[in-house]
Amino acid sequence: MRKANVVIVGAPGLVGLQIARVLEDHRDRFSVGKVRLVASGRSAGQQLTVLGAVRPVEALTEDVFGGMDFAFFATPNDVSAKFAPVAAAAGSVAIDKSSHFRMQEDVPLVVPEVNPHAIGPETRVIASPNCSTIQLVMALAPLERAAGIARVIVSTYQSVSGSGREALEGLEAEARAYAIGEEITPQSYAQPIHMNVLAQCDAFMPDGFTKEEQKLRLETRKIFSRPDLPLAATAVRVPVRIGHSEAVTVELRRPMDAAEARSLLSAQPGVKVLDDPAQQVYPTARMAEGIDDVLVGRVRQDPDRADTLHLFVVADNLRKGAATNAVQIAEVIWKAQE
Repeated sequence: MRKANVVIVGAPGLVGLQIARVLEDHRDRFSVGKVRLVASGRSAGQQLTVLGAVRPVEALTEDVFGGMDFAFFATPNDVSAKFAPVAAAAGSVAIDKSSHFRMQEDVPLVVPEVNPHAIGPETRVIASPNCSTIQLVMALAPLERAAGIARVIVSTYQSVSGSGREALEGLEAEARAYAIGEEITPQSYAQPIHMNVLAQCDAFMPDGFTKEEQKLRLETRKIFSRPDLPLAATAVRVPVRIGHSEAVTVELRRPMDAAEARSLLSAQPGVKVLDDPAQQVYPTARMAEGIDDVLVGRVRQDPDRADTLHLFVVADNLRKGAATNAVQIAEVIWKAQE
């Protein structure tokens, strides 16, 4: 098996570390040769165990991309904006998890199980969608293919890891304060997240929606090549460490019952249906943690509309919502080059 040389930019972060773990888990289908771990600022100089070896974290410079087949960017927008084109010019395929390139017309926004055709033979910069978008389109894709989607309404219940390591540490600090009877001081958000639910993910925009809700709308439209697809979202932060959940209402262009929907979802690669109400079986964030599959359950036909379904969608936001999707993009490209 040919081996791909990879560089992980932002390797010490939550998503960077997950990319390393996914590369290890997927080694039977995507063999890795040379690995470079890269970061900016204080993280350079650390030692990380990746793919069975202790490796140094190098400082991010324009010289780290030479000889690399793939450059994974788990970095803030400004870093990706500056260095992804540098990686591409050096011959790497840059796969970016920031939001910087997602809505640029000349950059494909890819979920491999949904729109791999968006990757061209000369593509050198590829955007990976927002974590909440990825699991949404994974569940919507088989319904779109079979019946066509007329409208989507989604409410998300997003874990604090979606905000990074500091938010995880903030949740733990708030929990410790609560446990000893101290007043809870918000650590990572405008209000406490421990024992709370915040109807806000990201900043508010003038129309009252948040940037996270806008991402769900615009990114789903781009992935499906449906620029006018009606979609409205409410993104909510919940005191869960890992795993985003979504309550989805989808209006189709023809009637569809729950049984047909379950059959279509079960046949979708990367989706696992967990839906047995009699046994109280449905997806939870704890079930999704550490796995690549998107879990779908609570599939119901609307009691008043035969063309409308309701479903509950859960995924590990650090795995399929970030690292796994990026690695799968590389796998698609590498296989096409065989």
